[in-house]
Amino acid sequence: MKQSPRRLALFLSLAVGLLVCLLAAGIAAFALALRPPAGLAEEGILFTVRAGEGAGILAARLEAEGAIRSALAFRLLAKARGDEGRLKAGVYRIEPAMGGREVLGAIVSGRQALVRLTVPEGATLSRVALILEEGGVASAAEFRAAARDPSLLAELAIPGPSLEGYLFPDTYFMPLGYGAEGAARAMVAAFRSRLASIPEAAGLTTKELHEKIILASIVEREYRVADEAPVMASVFYNRLRIGMALQSCATVVYVITEKLGKPHPERLFARDIAIPDAYNTYLSRGLPPGPIANPGMTAIRSVFHPASTKYLYFRLIDESAGRHHFSETLEEHNDARSLFVKRAGGK
Repeated sequence: MKQSPRRLALFLSLAVGLLVCLLAAGIAAFALALRPPAGLAEEGILFTVRAGEGAGILAARLEAEGAIRSALAFRLLAKARGDEGRLKAGVYRIEPAMGGREVLGAIVSGRQALVRLTVPEGATLSRVALILEEGGVASAAEFRAAARDPSLLAELAIPGPSLEGYLFPDTYFMPLGYGAEGAARAMVAAFRSRLASIPEAAGLTTKELHEKIILASIVEREYRVADEAPVMASVFYNRLRIGMALQSCATVVYVITEKLGKPHPERLFARDIAIPDAYNTYLSRGLPPGPIANPGMTAIRSVFHPASTKYLYFRLIDESAGRHHFSETLEEHNDARSLFVKRAGGK
């Protein structure tokens, strides 16, 4: 029995209406599933996307950790946007206000969680390694190994046995879990960038630049007041010129803390100055084998633009103000009763 055109039209109208309602309900459910999840901690969570991880496994883990409401909705969104093959490995901070769209957008764009790290002027390689470990960027052991890796040193044109001296002291924003090599490259790149502001550096050979950085590292660990840095640089240049030992307390401290692994001393004694080591510039003439710290721009500029003096000696006369007395003769210098040492960068 044939249905009347009127009944058929009514049936089709109801069917279309039902489909529209189902579609609207589906869209609403999909939109709801992509809203920020409930119960996520106020500070958010750190979530690691593994290299080569597929959208399905990733979505399931995100849902299990409470980062998204629905793994299915997340997968459908990734498929609809063509993002399934664009997921970037890394560590991401998922915040309470982020829904599925924002989470997917962060992972596709590679906007990883960044940690703020401050490397102080005069920090040694070992101190930098600890700063990176404390910030969750790389383990201290891995960074120390990377900083001494011959292949990386050759690639970065560093002539010394390590990256000591070339890890520029600055504030960095690095991804969590960034890795030792990535962090090392970033710091050396910062060093090269800042060095470009000194025109005289461009014409130096790798060896000549290395010698400047060695001397800058000594100045860095000796000066306390910025306007004295160029004067100290002149003292060391004058000593080198006449073949006199540099006699830097900072190099002895380097031997004690970095070579012997002992605590930083409050002051030096005769027994310390007598420690046999190539870095001990009381016993060895000329520059030490390598930098003793990572100098900042004040110290670096001082060795490129030292003051013009005849000074051969300096001694601390005001520990609180960090002021030194500079002299040309040993007699005047011998008024000092003790040797004070500058604390290590960041300690």
